[in-house]
Amino acid sequence: MACPTGAEAGGSDIPGTRSDWLCQFALSGALTMASSPDSGLEAMVCFPDRQAAGEQLAAAVVRAIAANPPPGVVTKRGTDGALAQSPYIVYALPRGGLPVAVPIAQRLRCPLDVVVAKKITRLDNPELAIGAVTADGQTLWLTPERSPLAAFGHLQSRLSQARAQAQTKAQQQLAEFRQVWPAQSPTGAIAIVVDDGIATGMTMAAAVQALRAQAPAEVWICAPVAPPDLVPQLQAWGDRVILLATPSPFNSVSRFYQAFPQVEMAAALAALQTANAPAPEATGQVAEPPEPSQNS
Repeated sequence: MACPTGAEAGGSDIPGTRSDWLCQFALSGALTMASSPDSGLEAMVCFPDRQAAGEQLAAAVVRAIAANPPPGVVTKRGTDGALAQSPYIVYALPRGGLPVAVPIAQRLRCPLDVVVAKKITRLDNPELAIGAVTADGQTLWLTPERSPLAAFGHLQSRLSQARAQAQTKAQQQLAEFRQVWPAQSPTGAIAIVVDDGIATGMTMAAAVQALRAQAPAEVWICAPVAPPDLVPQLQAWGDRVILLATPSPFNSVSRFYQAFPQVEMAAALAALQTANAPAPEATGQVAEPPEPSQNS
C-alpha cells in the first residue's frame, strides 16, 4: 500500500461528517504534536506499520509526560534514567489499536486493556454509520441536523434494534479479550486511549465517554494521525491529546500506512498478553533511555 503525497487522496472510508458527533464533555484538553502543523510535511506522513507508529507514539507520550507531568504527580529521575510517575492504564480500541498501544504500555510499564466500541449502522445500509456504542452501553448518536436517523422514520424500535446489534458485537468481542486478561478499572488512574488513527472520532468519543463514567483522574487521547478539523473535538473530549500528525487532506487512516492489514483476533489477543507479561522492572516507571555519558 502506497502512502499519499501532496494532494494525492481518495474517497473517505468512513461515512459521516467528523463534526457531527454529539459530545457532552466540558474539558479542554492540551494538545501535543510531534511535528508542526505548519511544516508542510503533514500530507506526506507514512508509517511502515502499526507497530512502528506505536513506537513513535510511545516516544511522544514519554516526552509529553517528562515535559509536563500530570498535576499532583511528583516526577524524579532514577539512576537508570527512568521517570517515576503515577499509575497509568493504556486502553486500546481493538483490534487495530492494540499493536499501536503495546509500545506505549511497555514504555510506561503499566497495564494494557481494551475498551470496545462499535459503530451503529443503518439496518438497511451497514456502511452508513449513525452512532457508536460501547460494550457497556455508552451510546453516541449523530446530531439531528446531520443525522441520517430520518431514514428510520424516527421509529424508536428500529434505532433500538440497530443499537442492540452493535452492542452485541462489542460485547462478544470484549468477552474474547476477557478470556486472556481481566478488566482494569480506570477509577483514579490516568487512562490513555489509543487507536491506530482517528477519522470521524465516533468510536473514540464513545470509548472516552465509557471511561469517564468510571471516574478516572484524567483521560488522554493518543493516535498516530487524525484530521486537523477534528482536533478541537478531541481536545474537548480528552484532558490531553497526543498526535504525531494531522495530515490534510485526510480521507482515511489506512492511507498513512505502508502496511495496514486487518488485525486478526489471534494477533490482538497475543498483543494484549505480550504487553501485560511480567517485567523485571517495577510498574509505574516510564522507560526512557539514560542520559548519554560525556565519554561517549
